Amino acid sequence: MGALRPWHIAVLVVVLILLFGAKRLPDAARSLGRSLRIIKAETKSLADDDRDLAEKADAQAGYQPLPPQQAQQQPYQGTVQQPVVDPVQRVRDN
Repeated sequence: MGALRPWHIAVLVVVLILLFGAKRLPDAARSLGRSLRIIKAETKSLADDDRDLAEKADAQAGYQPLPPQQAQQQPYQGTVQQPVVDPVQRVRDN
């Protein structure tokens, strides 16, 4: 009862040709193919985005916070920072 027989397909093709005409059927099939390709590409990109987000979440879940560092006072080492000199000014002075 639910089987699709070859004569069912033939009747369906004849009805489609009568409704849309032979000239418009190839264009309609081409448009349908493009639409299906776009839908397939978009669903694939959405699945890739979801997978990328899941990988990032898994990677961040493995991180552990750094242990608190104790403030240690280190003696002054005697390093003196040189004053910042503008290179243009240095050329003008010479």
